[in-house]
Amino acid sequence: MAGKPKLHYFNGRGRMESTRWLLAAAGVEFEEKFIETPEDLENLQHDGSLMFQQVPMVEIDGMKLVQTRAILNYIATKYNLYGKDIKERALIDMYIEGVADLSELILHLVICPPGEKDAKLALIKERTTTRYFPAYEKVLKSHGQDYLVGNKLSRADIHLVELLYYVEEIDSSLIANFPLLKALKARVSNLPTVKKFLQPGSQRKPPMDEKSFEKAKKIFKIK
Repeated sequence: MAGKPKLHYFNGRGRMESTRWLLAAAGVEFEEKFIETPEDLENLQHDGSLMFQQVPMVEIDGMKLVQTRAILNYIATKYNLYGKDIKERALIDMYIEGVADLSELILHLVICPPGEKDAKLALIKERTTTRYFPAYEKVLKSHGQDYLVGNKLSRADIHLVELLYYVEEIDSSLIANFPLLKALKARVSNLPTVKKFLQPGSQRKPPMDEKSFEKAKKIFKIK
């Protein structure tokens, strides 16, 4: 019997949190091996574990997978969260690329110079309410179903709901005019596996603060 997936990353959200969300939603228990020092990262680089010398890396089914999209694609396929056919998969891909675009803006907020932070926040709020949220609200309205694709939970729903939580941390009012998105968030959050992940003490990570950002900078030798 295969062991639990093992996630190699620092103890923070970064580019591993979507993998944590996806595994948790699929009901898959996983272990985490935190990279605490530059030496921990160098050891992985030197032993051949990291194809491109960088993390995230996930050990799963005898493989050492790197590159976030590759990791998520494998998990979603393995646990039947990637649609029933090529058309559904294309829709899921399209929806999650939109999620990734907005997520990337939010991810970079923490490393934004103080003098640029207000402008970055304003851009995130504008894109959220005029581009991304209206698009997903329209999809849900167009078919009247519980989930984005095929009336069945997919990775698109999970990634989108993860994003909704991040946006809520920035400004909880941004979702106010999108009732179908609010309903999707509640629906997915109440799934037993997700509900467990949202509880205190789970492997879900808090927002990155200045202290954890400084620690990450030291690990990854970011100037």
